[in-house]
Amino acid sequence: MVPDAKLLVSELITNSVKYGSGGPVTLEVVSDGSEHMRVEVIDDGEGFVPVARDRDRTEVGGWGLHMVESLSERWGVHEGSTHVWFELAR
Repeated sequence: MVPDAKLLVSELITNSVKYGSGGPVTLEVVSDGSEHMRVEVIDDGEGFVPVARDRDRTEVGGWGLHMVESLSERWGVHEGSTHVWFELAR
């Protein structure tokens, strides 16, 4: 679980720095023991609507949320914000 969490946090923090407003970025991690983890990355960006990635495309970049979707049990974005969360389970 920890390697996946590190990868996804790295991607979401990078997105916050790259696309956010330049303000603070907040990382919240909650674990209910060794079997479950919830991670939230929050910044002051304008918000976005996640869109499905065309898996046949080969361009560099734009795979971050696809990774989040692929590696997490559940994930989402608070509507109208750049508050992204995901959950991992063993």
